[in-house]
Amino acid sequence: MSPSSVNRCIYGYFVSSYAERKSRFMKWMTKTFKGGSCNRGSPRGQQPQFLGERPPIRSLDDRSEASKEKEELDRATAVSLTEDLKRPGYKCRTDNDEDLGRPLNHDLSSSSYPPYPPKYAPSYGPWEYNPRSYRVCSGCHGDIGSGNYLGCMGTFFHPECFLCRACGYPITEYEFSLSGNNTYHKSCFREMTHPKCEVCYQFIPTNTAGLIEYRFHPFWSQKYCPSHEHDVTKRCCSCERLEPWNARYVSLGDGRSLCLECIESSIMDTGDCQPLYHAIRDYYEGMNMKIEQQVPMLLVERQALNEAIEGEKHGFHHMPETRGLCLSEEQTVTSVLKRPRMGGREVVGIRTHPQKLTRKCEVTAILVLFGLPRLLTGAILAHELMHAWLRLKGFRNLSLEVEEGICQVLSYMWLESEVMPRSRDMPSTSTASSSSMSSSKKGVKSGVENKLGEFFMHQIVHDTSPAYGGGFRAANEAVNKYGLRCTLDHIRLTGSFPL
Repeated sequence: MSPSSVNRCIYGYFVSSYAERKSRFMKWMTKTFKGGSCNRGSPRGQQPQFLGERPPIRSLDDRSEASKEKEELDRATAVSLTEDLKRPGYKCRTDNDEDLGRPLNHDLSSSSYPPYPPKYAPSYGPWEYNPRSYRVCSGCHGDIGSGNYLGCMGTFFHPECFLCRACGYPITEYEFSLSGNNTYHKSCFREMTHPKCEVCYQFIPTNTAGLIEYRFHPFWSQKYCPSHEHDVTKRCCSCERLEPWNARYVSLGDGRSLCLECIESSIMDTGDCQPLYHAIRDYYEGMNMKIEQQVPMLLVERQALNEAIEGEKHGFHHMPETRGLCLSEEQTVTSVLKRPRMGGREVVGIRTHPQKLTRKCEVTAILVLFGLPRLLTGAILAHELMHAWLRLKGFRNLSLEVEEGICQVLSYMWLESEVMPRSRDMPSTSTASSSSMSSSKKGVKSGVENKLGEFFMHQIVHDTSPAYGGGFRAANEAVNKYGLRCTLDHIRLTGSFPL
């Protein structure tokens, strides 16, 4: 809806005794034309010539006292009406005095005088006047009658019929906004068209150039002031939405915060994550990619994960916000042993346990951040298990784009099987999808959780990094064209994706 310029109303008043006063004015004017005004132009003793029968001549002395008083009253009424017409801000029913001219013409025509047409009457025929043409309200389509009225947009309204399209209340201000044929209060039009920040709920301010500038999340469509990207506003570490002022996020105690929707399905300790971990291993087995080794899986805090990354000698690259790790070296890692409890707007009572990981194969353990929603935790596990599968199957010296790209494909495929079952028509994944559905509490997912799953898929598809984003798009194109098995065989032989 495009904004419009400010429009104005003209306020007026129809006199309640208008018909009565006009009638008296007409009678007085008729008598004036028939009496003193016309006689003054005739020679003494000579009467004016009339068409038809000559009217009887009456002297002024013959008139009764009552007639004189009535004539004086009519003359006073006409003078009063004339003064009203000259008064500032007074508006008659018409703008060109046509409804005043019509009864005058009618009265003169009813006498023996020839008719006098009004100033703007057409020259080709008799002038017709519709007394209701200027009195119909464009709101209720009823007769305006006497009292206050509004004149705007070339028509008239009852004051109570000139309504705002947004709130439905009458517009009583002198100025209003117009969009198409719809009228609005200026405040309602601003409320409807000027965007509000979904964080502070204020109108988004204009920049130095006078333009409305705001930030917009591509998936959630959240609009917010640019200043909130640099102030103390929290951002959910899972869905990336900024914290609104009317709903506080939950702090996980390590610099991360979760929104109330993400925390509903969050996994807080290693024991809670074990069923999901085994379901994803079953998913791999259903695609003939069984992982024979029993690789430990631990949920850890942020600091523990960062320490494990620094201790990894191979120097594998990870996402800027690292949320999972496929560990190859022997380390002692502190895992979250007991699910923390909610204490106000933060989790408290986290119980951790140091665990020494020994290397029994190419993969020592898989680490994932605690507190993330179930679908995001599963997507991270699917990604890291693909790293483990590649190492255990002897895929060596792969480029960052190839290894991270194919791992992102497996993460995306698992999310797809959870959010949109059987959406990818691949025979090798049908068994895994049914296995995952039966073992990952798929029947209890809410619409909110499904929406989160769609967002995590959106993140993978629209990632802008060369390794994770570019690698995924190249790997996904190859898998869609040749299938997962052929793509993996080609990677083993050439270290690249098939074209």
